[in-house]
Amino acid sequence: MSVKLAIVYYSSTGTNYKLAQAAQEVAAARGAEVRLVRAAELAPAEAVAANPAWKAHQEATSGIPVAKPEDLDWADAILFGTPTRFGSPASQLRQFLDTTGGLWAQGKLTNKVVSAFTSAQNPHGGQEATILSLYTTFYHWGAIVVAPGYTDPVLFTTGGNPYGSSATVDQLGGFDPVVLEAIKVQTNRLIDVAGQLKSGQAV
Repeated sequence: MSVKLAIVYYSSTGTNYKLAQAAQEVAAARGAEVRLVRAAELAPAEAVAANPAWKAHQEATSGIPVAKPEDLDWADAILFGTPTRFGSPASQLRQFLDTTGGLWAQGKLTNKVVSAFTSAQNPHGGQEATILSLYTTFYHWGAIVVAPGYTDPVLFTTGGNPYGSSATVDQLGGFDPVVLEAIKVQTNRLIDVAGQLKSGQAV
């Protein structure tokens, strides 16, 4: 019985997209059904055009479907990714989450297995706060939050964040590729828990 995983992310210049791709790769290798979807861009076109990296990334990923509440309804497990914005999720992802009231009211987000990852330009730029902010929303849903914890040695090499994988990005947009291994550990854990829950519900 395969797990249905929705990976819902927002990325302006590509960091969180790369993390989402790594999660998609390991999930597919595990036999999960995967939907990779992105939060819609809300920034004015002139703001995007003024930043060459932002514009290039938007054009390169224009073929990725825009996330819809139906993607969450479909999924057994959901992995969210967002850059940090002053210790909170980016407004683009936050706006998408604000459209989930209908699903929440119908109880369709209850017992979804969820986790989150993020990025920022310095190790203490609000990465943990951003993930915890997302988890507060998921608690309201009645979802089951699955954090990576300290379940694999690789997690210590990325700063030891037990809440979710987080990349520290330099001025050129680069980050330590070990974070890609951390997101794979996190995704595997998410799939494991979702699979166990799904199997139990089928009994």
